[in-house]
Amino acid sequence: MIVLKGILNESREYYQKIAKEIKNKIASFPKGSIKKRKINGKNYYYLQYREMNQIKHKYLGKNYPVNKAEEIAAVKKKNKQLKKEQKKVKEALKVLGKRAYLK
Repeated sequence: MIVLKGILNESREYYQKIAKEIKNKIASFPKGSIKKRKINGKNYYYLQYREMNQIKHKYLGKNYPVNKAEEIAAVKKKNKQLKKEQKKVKEALKVLGKRAYLK
C-alpha cells in the first residue's frame, strides 16, 4: 500500500509540474488580433489586445502585416493545443486527487 501511495504522489507531482508549465506557456504568448480601420478612405492596421480591463491598439502600418498575421495564427493554434492538453492534465489531477488518500 505504501508503494501505491508513493506512485500516486509522484504522478500527482508530475501532473502539477506539467500544469504549471502549460499555464506559463499560455501566459507567455502574445495576445490580440489584427484589426483594420478605415480613416479618410485609407486603411490602417492595428494590433488590438486587452490589458487589464482596457482595450489597447498598437499601430502596425498602412499595409497588411502578413508576418504578424501568420505569427498570431500560429500562436492561436498552439494555444488551442495547449488548452486541450491542460484539460487532460486537470482531469488526471482530479482522478489522482480522489485516489491519493486510499486507506
